[in-house]
Amino acid sequence: MNVVMINFPKIENILGNIAVIENETIRFEIKRVYYLYDIPSSSIRGGHSHKKLQQVLIAISGSFDVVLKDGKTEKKVTLNKPDIGLLIENNIWRELENFSSGAVCLVLASEVYDENDYLRNYNEFLKSKK
Repeated sequence: MNVVMINFPKIENILGNIAVIENETIRFEIKRVYYLYDIPSSSIRGGHSHKKLQQVLIAISGSFDVVLKDGKTEKKVTLNKPDIGLLIENNIWRELENFSSGAVCLVLASEVYDENDYLRNYNEFLKSKK
């Protein structure tokens, strides 16, 4: 499974840093932005894949783990820096877990919300891979 970590250009300053996110950096046009916050550390978010949509996940604050599955392999990625994003291509199952206190996950999406784009059952996801 090809996991792509994106290092966003960063402008460092003694007054604080700025990370720059542009469509060219993330490989798609951003059509939706949302964020997850106030998540209990024992919660698991995600638990789905997308047929078409691609996403970039960024730990704006705190940390969390992203478990990725392609039907054959599984990989866990820890996100804990606001200038690094994880590109998740379509047809990859994702689960977010192990949220630190105060964690905020920013999501940049290639498509607007469409319930028909989701596979929410892991067995159906596996069947779609055959």
